[in-house]
Amino acid sequence: MKQISILAAAVLVAGAAGLSAQKGLARMNIEQNTAARPSASHPYVGMWVTADGHIRHNLLPNGRYDEARGNRKSAYQGRYEIRGNHINYWDDTGFTADGTFIDDVLHHAGMILYLEK
Repeated sequence: MKQISILAAAVLVAGAAGLSAQKGLARMNIEQNTAARPSASHPYVGMWVTADGHIRHNLLPNGRYDEARGNRKSAYQGRYEIRGNHINYWDDTGFTADGTFIDDVLHHAGMILYLEK
């Protein structure tokens, strides 16, 4: 009987975790649907580069990005969304990342990128 109680508790915990994940996904879908697509005049659209020029993020006005690394053009491509000063990236391969714009500087994955003028 004790084993059945332990099994029942495990099933309840797993079910609660699944519901929590579903709520998170639903919340993420709502956020995705409420994000505005950037326009060509959006202040964050354009080429963002590290100080040494090695990493280059081209944030396109259609909500896509193209990242170059060193001599490797289009190393990563995908979509992005901006909410306030926060950016989320979804790479076409399934990789996700994010960043924050602070005082016209993009902080992303331990890197600092500047808008190319």
